[in-house]
Amino acid sequence: MTENIVDLQRGRPFAPGESGNPAGRPKGALNKATLAAQALFDGDAEALSGDLLQRAKNGNMIAARICLDRIVPRRREAPVAFTLPAVYTVDDAIYASNLVLAGVGNGELTPGEGAKLMGLLAQQRSLVQLSAIERRMEQMERRIARL
Repeated sequence: MTENIVDLQRGRPFAPGESGNPAGRPKGALNKATLAAQALFDGDAEALSGDLLQRAKNGNMIAARICLDRIVPRRREAPVAFTLPAVYTVDDAIYASNLVLAGVGNGELTPGEGAKLMGLLAQQRSLVQLSAIERRMEQMERRIARL
């Protein structure tokens, strides 16, 4: 009981597990700033976009970049066209890692792409190792059960 009183005195108005608003914020509810911004642009969106396009045509590079970002958004990640072998064993993971390193070395992959692929291979290697450990434990349990 004294712990809750101490918590309340430190600026925690609610006991652990309780909320001042049990129903919570409704899903899809927008904050006031978003609603205000939408209200400002609702009537002027066409005029603003026309003005932006005109500025871009007149050589304003910032306006041109904004227009291009809206028409053709920047691609965050491009697919990597690099063939990796199936990884079923730790040796397969080592072989695939060597292929990735060779791909980075000969320019077929960027260092960033290589690093991401190596991360994926490390995760797959961990799964392979975990699966092998699990199989060995099951075998040991069966042997012990027979005794």
